[in-house]
Amino acid sequence: MLFAFICRDKPDHLQVRMDTRPEHVDHLNALNAAGTLKFAGPFLGEDGKPLGSLVVVEAADKSAAQAIADADPYAKAGLFQSVEVLPWNWVFNNPASA
Repeated sequence: MLFAFICRDKPDHLQVRMDTRPEHVDHLNALNAAGTLKFAGPFLGEDGKPLGSLVVVEAADKSAAQAIADADPYAKAGLFQSVEVLPWNWVFNNPASA
């Protein structure tokens, strides 16, 4: 099952994001190597600076997806104001459907 993480950064926490980015990238690379990560990237503000993240993972259930979200170094560093974990259906341009 796929789950989307809609993560919104706390205001004025860009430095936390930048300081934690190497560990976050390592975390995503590990998820990717395990076949868990489907895609990820930051939301950008009008100024082009990151202000949140979209991460889509495959997990057995919502509890497993929440554990993945909670393990993200950004979450552990207190970057996020909120994180929604939602079941998601990849309908268009899904490479698995090709």
